[in-house]
Amino acid sequence: MNLDYKLISCDDHLDLNMLPEDLWTSRMPAHLKDRAPHVEEKDGRWFWVCDGQNWGSWSGRGKRFSGPKPIFTALDRGGVEDQTERRPGVPELRLADMDRDGVYTHVIFGPVTSIVLDDEELRDTCYRVYNDWLRDFCSVAPDRLLGVPMLPPHPESAVKELQRLAAQGWVKQANLQVATAEPQISDARWEPLFNLLEETGIILSFHVTVFASAGAAFDPLRGKPGLTFLHAKSFVTQFLDPFVDLFAYGILERHPKLKIVIAESGVGWVPWVVEELDYRHWRLWEAKDFWADKGGIPHNKEKPSDLFKRQVYGTFQQSPTAMRLLEFWGPDNLLWATDYPHPDSIWPNSKRIMQETMGHLPPETIKKLTHDNAAKLYGIDTEGAAKKMAAE
Repeated sequence: MNLDYKLISCDDHLDLNMLPEDLWTSRMPAHLKDRAPHVEEKDGRWFWVCDGQNWGSWSGRGKRFSGPKPIFTALDRGGVEDQTERRPGVPELRLADMDRDGVYTHVIFGPVTSIVLDDEELRDTCYRVYNDWLRDFCSVAPDRLLGVPMLPPHPESAVKELQRLAAQGWVKQANLQVATAEPQISDARWEPLFNLLEETGIILSFHVTVFASAGAAFDPLRGKPGLTFLHAKSFVTQFLDPFVDLFAYGILERHPKLKIVIAESGVGWVPWVVEELDYRHWRLWEAKDFWADKGGIPHNKEKPSDLFKRQVYGTFQQSPTAMRLLEFWGPDNLLWATDYPHPDSIWPNSKRIMQETMGHLPPETIKKLTHDNAAKLYGIDTEGAAKKMAAE
């Protein structure tokens, strides 16, 4: 496979274990410093702790495991030894890994475990501090490190944070961990967020959330072998309700300029759902005379599949299923990703796996999936950026 263009990966990560130890303690306002997320040691392992809650492990001091690991990341498979766990959180090392994989740009999502705190001020400040740190992290190479700031999972706080981020001018996409959103996105309280997204042109993404119980997926020895396959259902089930709500409650129809990226949830389940939505839409309009007597159908005037093709994008990694569903998705709405450095990642073998899963496609289609679609959606000029870097 000959590639004469730069690859753009649309789902990559900075998890809690990769973040700097002083990310929050060095940036929180004075009256919250004593409650800032910080790293504590317990039984030889290090964890993020905030307001008495254990958020998850941190990998900045020594090896996480002394023996065989239950979970292999891409870095393990790639034979990386130095700063293995923290490497993606060091800009220069991350860029070196991108170069090794032949990828020019990473679209970088933050921790897949949600920041959940009872204290609204503390919670929203933690989000704000992370987002500002992410801005600084990506400023090392803004054309290559495309950070996706996180929005608090409550509408009023999400609007306030998006207003702040939009004023800074660097944000192209913001992530709402929709599985933790309260209330559900069908609630009218979310309308100001959708309005603001349209006004600013910022893309909204829904990325999968990994809950604390997901750790059982890597421990089939607990007497429940089915837990090994937990992610096979949880990644779909947490998306299903909000995905359907985008159509059923007229969100996409009322906001035609709103762009949605569904990330790391798989794309194979989507065609049947949209097909069923189209059928239910037809059933509504088949009975239009009945609804006319009741004042008419308030929304759902546009066919769901048309809204989908206009406004929804999905990410994939190595998916033969996705390649066989291109007729449904179309060549413009799928976004290729490496998922660096997660266990599901194809790094550092992206080009080989692309050949195996996409080699049968026309070259222009492969280019759309791995470059053009993302370049258009995010406004990335890889050629211009590369020339600028060379000149400097």
